[in-house]
Amino acid sequence: MNTLKYLSGYPAPVKEQVQRLISNNTLGEFLLKKYPAAHEIRSDKALYAYVMSLKNQFIRKSEPLSKVVYDDKLDVLHQALGLHSFVARVQGGKLKAKNEIRIGSVFKKVPIEFLKMITVHELAHIKEKQHNKAFYQLCQHMEPHYHQLEFDMRLYLTYLDLTGKLY
Repeated sequence: MNTLKYLSGYPAPVKEQVQRLISNNTLGEFLLKKYPAAHEIRSDKALYAYVMSLKNQFIRKSEPLSKVVYDDKLDVLHQALGLHSFVARVQGGKLKAKNEIRIGSVFKKVPIEFLKMITVHELAHIKEKQHNKAFYQLCQHMEPHYHQLEFDMRLYLTYLDLTGKLY
């Protein structure tokens, strides 16, 4: 069951169900039935607009975002799918602080639900730095099906690892 690295924290019965889907070659079919199409947000400009619309809808009064981009190196360097960074620099006599969100390029060609899940996750880090109860409550406030989408996205990443196929 080493093919289930994205599901390592889940209980054995869940992993066994996923292993059955893999053994029967039906994991891809299962995902495609549930999420039939990839989104069209391919450029950094479109991604920025999408993220800002979610930010303005749910956490309008939070700190501003200076940058939102797809990052080709993210999953390799940080072993992460998205990254929120808070950058503070001294320029002249002033301290300049910036929030940046980088989303792994693997999310360029996934269903919109998966992009929203990772975006919500990274936006939640603007208010809550740690993965604690308040963090996950904020994620669920922005996306009520957050936990199911995270699980399904992990299934998708497992499928991608096994087959190398994107949507």
